[in-house]
Amino acid sequence: MHGAGNDFIVLNGIDQDLSDITREQWQTLAHRQFGIGSDQILLVEKATRSDADFRYRIFNADGGEVEQCGNGSRCFVRFVQEQGLSNKNPLRVEVAHTILTLKSHADGQVEVDMGAPIFEHSLIPFNAAGLASIQEFQETLYALPLNQPATHDSLVGVLSMGNPHAVQVVLDVDSAPVLEEGSEIESFAAFPRKVNVGYLQALNRHEIKLRVFERGAGETLACGTGVCAAVVSGIRRGLLDSPVKVHTRGGDLQITWAGVMDGVAQPVIMTGPAVTVFEGETTV
Repeated sequence: MHGAGNDFIVLNGIDQDLSDITREQWQTLAHRQFGIGSDQILLVEKATRSDADFRYRIFNADGGEVEQCGNGSRCFVRFVQEQGLSNKNPLRVEVAHTILTLKSHADGQVEVDMGAPIFEHSLIPFNAAGLASIQEFQETLYALPLNQPATHDSLVGVLSMGNPHAVQVVLDVDSAPVLEEGSEIESFAAFPRKVNVGYLQALNRHEIKLRVFERGAGETLACGTGVCAAVVSGIRRGLLDSPVKVHTRGGDLQITWAGVMDGVAQPVIMTGPAVTVFEGETTV
């Protein structure tokens, strides 16, 4: 399946036990030459909480399990419906730290309540000790001293959408050093669990272009949580106003965010496509 070009292997872990699959086997499945090939692998399981319909687990192409995947959550809904696992709409889905509400629309688009962005450093997690910073509107930006020659400022806004993100603004996303810088920022010492790296180009106050280097996967055609993080950071920097249309290399997504009200961050709503490419079976 894919959501705006961000591609996934989606597995039914309800009718079969997949709990013994190893990290190396996940890597093999995700390998584009020796396996099926994907950015991430999504696992549908029975919920462990009474307030959820399903449990949703995500494994990166490197075999590591991660907390959240926005584009994958839209594919999750479509998979559950197409496989006859549930006809509920909306669905409540359990991820690592919260519950997502997922709603399928008649036009094929899927709306996801991604929850509220997290700015507290210990929860991202992010260690800003020793980093220079500046304030831009409501956003604190941090300077990352990188080994790569700087072609733009390296100031990043840092937040979590259930997984950590570092977002920077560039003049031209197509020439941004995503591949050159992405892996260095991903593993920068200030991010103990690594970080997804977003490059945002503002076209106007309601429209951006975005590229994302995802931890454990490299650059992907789209990243749902990365899109959400970029819009939140752009609004907090005073560059954008909700709603925002986001152009990724794999397709367009729509993000709405009401900001922070009475000290409480409001949930981010993401709407976009979810497409099944093919079905099959494999033995591991």
